[in-house]
Amino acid sequence: MSETASSEPMLEINDLHIRFPVRRNMLGRVTVENHAVSGVDLTLMPGETLGLVGESGCGKTTLGRTIVGAQQATSGSIVYDGRDLTQLKNREKGRYRRQIRMVFQDPFSSLNPRMTLRQIIGDPLVATGEAKGAELEDRVAEMMRKVGLSPDYMDRYPHAFSGGQRQRVNIARALIVGPKLVVADEPVSALDVSVRAQILNLLRELQAEFGLTYLFISHDLSVVENIADRVAVMYFGKIVELADTAELYEKPSHPYTEALMSAVPIPDPSRRGRTGRVLLPDDLPDPTKPPPGCAFASRCRYAEAGRCDTGEVDFVDGVRCVRSEELELQGIAKTDAQ
Repeated sequence: MSETASSEPMLEINDLHIRFPVRRNMLGRVTVENHAVSGVDLTLMPGETLGLVGESGCGKTTLGRTIVGAQQATSGSIVYDGRDLTQLKNREKGRYRRQIRMVFQDPFSSLNPRMTLRQIIGDPLVATGEAKGAELEDRVAEMMRKVGLSPDYMDRYPHAFSGGQRQRVNIARALIVGPKLVVADEPVSALDVSVRAQILNLLRELQAEFGLTYLFISHDLSVVENIADRVAVMYFGKIVELADTAELYEKPSHPYTEALMSAVPIPDPSRRGRTGRVLLPDDLPDPTKPPPGCAFASRCRYAEAGRCDTGEVDFVDGVRCVRSEELELQGIAKTDAQ
């Protein structure tokens, strides 16, 4: 894992809300909205990897897409290099899109089957007018070598490559314009287990070489444990816990984090401090009608009526839970051999 190079945040997210219209009236006014992200506050430090975890539908991908400018925020701010990205005009966005890039989840659908690797990887340089001709080819070849692909494959099409190789192409395309921040959205979830380790090692190597900062989005806590410096746990559009990786895995403070931990496959039984898995009821809140109090209360085995399901639950000392100081939650403790 990397060490942060500065005490100043690279990216600051403040009270970010992202809502999608679900229903409109006859006048076209929105009457029902899906609350995808609700009041998120996060900071990313230069050179670190911040893991963002949670179930499908919790808002983590929407948050990532908003950071790279692919989705518009409803309110709040995303401050990068002293500028609020949510307030940039179109002509100003190009500079920041080069500095903040995204690696997508699916290495199959994210590559145009009609384009060669030369075109796919070089496209960002062509779009910005940064290189052409021999210079373009040289930079594509160099980036291919950086991600472990032979430049001899430059004129081949995506269908000729495995999932792991295609993800290397995705990474090369993201890095070729020299970004400082990379949002990696489930970058290994579609890959075989053996290939996942190779891609994670590649990401670490590239981070060290180029001084990259990662927002690593995943639902797989076993993957995040091996790459993240800090972990933010997201539930129902909110950050419910944020801590250093070792601290969070050893002793979580939010019941939802504990439930996620209990689902992580552990080959060594001595690492697990509990017996069995925490099974969560399926009664998820309606995203168009956020409940009062803690959104996790309806699924939480520690919830207290009249305390957890009423009023706003503040984010205090890295956790959003009114009972956090009372509960002794179980994580995944490391053994002395690890």
